[in-house]
Amino acid sequence: MEQKHPLPPFTAETAQQKIQMAENAWNSKNPQKVAMAYTIDSEWRNRDQFVNGREEIEAFLQDKWKNELDYKLKKELWAFRENRIAVRFEYEYRNASGQWFRAYGNENWEFDENGFMQKRFASINDLEIQEKDRRLV
Repeated sequence: MEQKHPLPPFTAETAQQKIQMAENAWNSKNPQKVAMAYTIDSEWRNRDQFVNGREEIEAFLQDKWKNELDYKLKKELWAFRENRIAVRFEYEYRNASGQWFRAYGNENWEFDENGFMQKRFASINDLEIQEKDRRLV
């Protein structure tokens, strides 16, 4: 059986490793790479969208990065327990018109026994910013 290390139950160190792996994958802006961290039947809530399974995740991310240009993300550990991790994040992007945004939010993650994320629930708020105010470059 395929595994995605580190495996639960998480320690502070292994939770931080999972977070860094996720941050690196998302910053690659490679939908297929990101989708492979999730179970085949993974459940997402992302803002007001519900996404299920790797195929939908990949399609969602393809659309996301067509619209969120120059995307850059930073994730931070909020809490962890057994097979769950909570993160605080912020990311910056610009739209096709050149308007910059900073998105803030929280994610709750739940992993299966093989280290794949089976649930991801994200609450996200966007704030218009000026390019000079970017922090994540």
